Amino acid sequence: MTVTYEQVRDWVLALPGGAEVFVEQWGHPTLRYGDKMFASGGGGSGTVTVKASREEQAELVATAPHVYSPAPYVGRYGWVTVVLAEADPDEVRQLVTDAWRRTAPKKVVRAYDSAQG
Repeated sequence: MTVTYEQVRDWVLALPGGAEVFVEQWGHPTLRYGDKMFASGGGGSGTVTVKASREEQAELVATAPHVYSPAPYVGRYGWVTVVLAEADPDEVRQLVTDAWRRTAPKKVVRAYDSAQG
């Protein structure tokens, strides 16, 4: 099953405080908590870039180099580019949720986790 940017956006918008913000200078939307970006992409590109740890990035790239690669410009910080057509939807959703967790305030993440059971 192919993942689309629209699915990723919907997953983000379902998270507390998740928002899509179009950045005119970049020509594509970013996915954020407040003013902090944790993912970016766009419907036409077929990829999404997601905030990850350097360790997580290394593991993803080693496991599936046809799906994951270090992101241009921010890859040195752990960000990873995901080829959506090749990615497992559950993995991408978990990656995006983990990126949100790294970005949202701990209080918000705790409340979300409590509500999830």
